[in-house]
Amino acid sequence: MKHGRAGPMHLGLFLKATGHHIAAWHHPGVALDAVTNARHFIELAQAAERAALDFVFFADSLGVREGQADYICKFSQFIAYLEPLTLLSAMATHTDRIGLVSTASTSYQQPYHVARLFASLDHISGGRAGWNVVTSVNDAEGLNFGRTGHFGHDERYARAEEFVDIVKGLLDSWDDDAFIHDRASGRFFNPAALHTLDHHGKYYDVRGPLNMARPPQGYPVIFQAGTSGPGRDLAARTAEGIFTGALTLENARAYYADVKGRAAEHGRSPEELVILPGVTVVVGRTEAEATEKDRYLQSLIREDVGMRYLEELLGMDLAGCSPDEPLPDRSSSRAELGMFKTVTALARDERLTMRQLYRRLAGSYGKLTLVGSVERVVETMSQWYREKGCDGFILQPSVLPHDMDDIQNLLVPALRAAGLIRNKYEGATLRQHLGLARPHDRSGS
Repeated sequence: MKHGRAGPMHLGLFLKATGHHIAAWHHPGVALDAVTNARHFIELAQAAERAALDFVFFADSLGVREGQADYICKFSQFIAYLEPLTLLSAMATHTDRIGLVSTASTSYQQPYHVARLFASLDHISGGRAGWNVVTSVNDAEGLNFGRTGHFGHDERYARAEEFVDIVKGLLDSWDDDAFIHDRASGRFFNPAALHTLDHHGKYYDVRGPLNMARPPQGYPVIFQAGTSGPGRDLAARTAEGIFTGALTLENARAYYADVKGRAAEHGRSPEELVILPGVTVVVGRTEAEATEKDRYLQSLIREDVGMRYLEELLGMDLAGCSPDEPLPDRSSSRAELGMFKTVTALARDERLTMRQLYRRLAGSYGKLTLVGSVERVVETMSQWYREKGCDGFILQPSVLPHDMDDIQNLLVPALRAAGLIRNKYEGATLRQHLGLARPHDRSGS
């Protein structure tokens, strides 16, 4: 391959109903019922499969986002939407190869539920499921589960580590060959191939076993998006796919080296981790065409929405500030988090006004945005890949389904022409797409 790295660049597709741009739902090409329109999502997954992308991904929340009512009304398409595992199960019956990945919180769900849900999705899809491990950060979620406040930051991650261990243990309740279905002997399964977890930990007591055969992949592929110190440790210890939010190649390379280096501390090889920065691409056949697409999207942003968006992104009070001023040096509820540090560094280093900052980040929720001719965008993606800033990307389209046409017809063909991605699927499971080994069962088979 021309890029000089072993194996293909990996590409996932992060689906939000009308797209990631904060003004996406104002675009005339968007279906306003998209948030609850299963057919809309199925068609997007089918398009991603035609492009031979590795997977589609859904984020999730267990509560309604709260904040200034006027802002929420104007901005958020994410107030009410379909439960993603239910939706992915429907999508599994309309696709054959594309991976199906969803968030499930370790803060307000139980390990047994999560193990059973993802094992079921893996069986339904024939081995295409992935679980994005998150610790909830929305205060409203806690209120829905009998808590008046969040777990502390470090406790959330400690709970998550134990939670993931339990889920893996439950998924190993049965050996791969436990169900022998032997009519002649009258034995449906082998009792010796059944294992009881009997976990008693700091946060959870779970007996097991799971009432579900071992999934086709052994475990669904485990994703995580750690940016803080504890988050990076959790990713290095437990994750196989890692979502990141680097905005510069320098930061991407530092994160890549750090997390892959931490993997060795947990007895893992760097090749067991696939690191995928989020990226929004606004491409055209020429620079002018791409710039015009971006200009139109930015024209849809209301000033009050842009400023409130920055407040939410940074956990910072910007009341009384002019959007044409630099970002003020104020305290933040998210001062220790990777997103805050990354965005404030961008604003400082490029001397951006708040208006310039929210426009820069409007299409990607604080992730990388590339605007330009498809050749220039591919050149940048290739550089990040060649120079070990990533193992691929998770695409975050600004407007859906509009941007899917550009991904299929412009971006993917150009990436293939550059020798960066495969021409077709070479495996059947998500693990095979990502070059990840299938974990052995307890018998070692």
